[in-house]
Amino acid sequence: MNLIYLVPLFPLVGFLLNGLCRNYLNKSLVGIIGSGSILASFIVSLIVFFDVKAGHTGVVSYFEFINLGKFAIPFAFQVDQLSSLFLLIITGVGFLIHLYSTSYMHEEESQHFARYFAYLNLFVFSMLLLVLGANYVIMFIGWEGVGLCSYLLIGYWFKSIPYTNAANKAFIMNRIGDLGFLIAIFWIISKVGSVNYTDVFSSLNKFSTTDLVVITLLLFVGATGKSAQIPLYTWLPDAMAGPTPVSALIHAATMVTAGIYMIARSNILYSHAHVTMHIVAVIGLATAVFAATIALKQNDIKKVLAYSTVSQLGYMFLALGVGAYTGAVFHVMTHAFFKALLFLGSGSVIHAMGGEQDIRKMGGLGKYMPVTHITFLIGCLAIAGIPGFSGFFSKDEILAHTFSESPVMYCIGLFGALLTAFYMFRLYATTFKGSFRGTHDQEHHLHESPAAITIPLIILAVLAFAGGYVGIPEFIKPDAHALDNFLSPIFAESKKVLGNHPLEHNTEWMLTGISTLLIVIVVVTAWSKFAKKADVEDPQGFGKVLANKWYIDELYDAIIVKPVYGLGRFCNNVLEKLVDWIINGVGRSVQYGSRQLRLLQSGQVGSYVLFMIIGIVLFFVMQFFFKK
Repeated sequence: MNLIYLVPLFPLVGFLLNGLCRNYLNKSLVGIIGSGSILASFIVSLIVFFDVKAGHTGVVSYFEFINLGKFAIPFAFQVDQLSSLFLLIITGVGFLIHLYSTSYMHEEESQHFARYFAYLNLFVFSMLLLVLGANYVIMFIGWEGVGLCSYLLIGYWFKSIPYTNAANKAFIMNRIGDLGFLIAIFWIISKVGSVNYTDVFSSLNKFSTTDLVVITLLLFVGATGKSAQIPLYTWLPDAMAGPTPVSALIHAATMVTAGIYMIARSNILYSHAHVTMHIVAVIGLATAVFAATIALKQNDIKKVLAYSTVSQLGYMFLALGVGAYTGAVFHVMTHAFFKALLFLGSGSVIHAMGGEQDIRKMGGLGKYMPVTHITFLIGCLAIAGIPGFSGFFSKDEILAHTFSESPVMYCIGLFGALLTAFYMFRLYATTFKGSFRGTHDQEHHLHESPAAITIPLIILAVLAFAGGYVGIPEFIKPDAHALDNFLSPIFAESKKVLGNHPLEHNTEWMLTGISTLLIVIVVVTAWSKFAKKADVEDPQGFGKVLANKWYIDELYDAIIVKPVYGLGRFCNNVLEKLVDWIINGVGRSVQYGSRQLRLLQSGQVGSYVLFMIIGIVLFFVMQFFFKK
């Protein structure tokens, strides 16, 4: 625990070195500093993880960040099972993305290459601060930091107007959610007089039921912004404007999991707010299915994965809403592995295709890119939930808990899982199977990516396959869920509040068998259908609605953006001119009055005597006629 400060310090130093010295460092040195700082953090995170596993947990306080009489906010880190697990995910996957970036971004100019790695390091630093903070204020600092870095990285190619618009959209939509988080913090302070987790979670008697519902809902509003849930999800697909490694970092290991972490950290508050938990489950389930329907008809390889991320985040919120906190964190971990793999795999494909992202112009890439092909296939099998792969274990755990709460929600969740399997293997078959549909020049340049790209793919493929075995369910092998055992101290109180409603093993076997059979059928159907004949025609009918994302962006433009712009124009053209007229009128009135009063000071003694006599006369008139 004494080394914990080094985990965020290394990326911060990397950010400062690459940022301040960007005009003087060559690309090799920039890559070493950027990647090496994250690797160093990963090594320290491993040491901390094993230290926590040995039973050494607690709060490490460094200094008083804010001190106002009896109210104090320390700059302190919470070192426990939850934070140590997230440290490994963030630094481990983050290092692989940094390593991948050294090759993927190598065509950039030296100073921009350094700027890119400085932003990446700052992004990781902010996320580490978010998960390490021992109170809501330190978490909020990291929360705002990842929002800022997402803006910088999505708009990295700032000369492109669409990219800067996408960055603005991400930043503004996140600010909407952040306001809810901020109000929740003030509400907690008003009730407890502290923002420290230990103080807040041990003072539940100071909250009324209404307080708990409102606070948890406000925190959830913040989570919907960061973790892209309905209605604040539309920024995430547009975030594809950034470089592909940025998409992997945002979508897999860092920013979008912040909302999951915040609710998991605040689990005891949510367990006492059943209304909020139901809302979280419904919103999560709706987002999972809604985003999956959109992904069915997307043709941009990164857009398919983006909507897949929104959908998978929905499953994590579904898990949180039904009280499966361990299942939600488990899916965060497995999703980090297979989604980082899929995004980096898509980057390898885009790299080979010379920047082309439309899957309708690909096809047959498997024979040209064997490593990318096999690793991408493993990622697809994992996210589809094929038995033996990581996604199977975490998604099955979420669906089992959902069934115990509501069979109807389970059926909807399973339908979303089938959609996931279908659109992922549509993507896989259209990209890697069949015949090549691009230009002759593109086909001539097709090749496997260099080692700096393929090595992270191979490591992530191994994790996407084997990562689920830390969570083998009870009905397969008793007491083999290592992750549940590890996280049990974090969620123990919530389990007491919610109660334990385990399914019978026969029921779980039945549910697993049904879901596996259906998913396999869907996978085989999509594989055979799109491998033989790719979906290259323009969508028609309802397919056009899905391809246009249910026209939600257009709806938001019509009911929010355009009215706000209209209000702005009205204020500028009418109210602003009225205010200017009033303010300028006051100034002109003073000037006019001063010019007239100045005439009284004419310098003529006779005039002064006349004014004096008039004043005396008025004085006597007032004394005689107006005296009470």
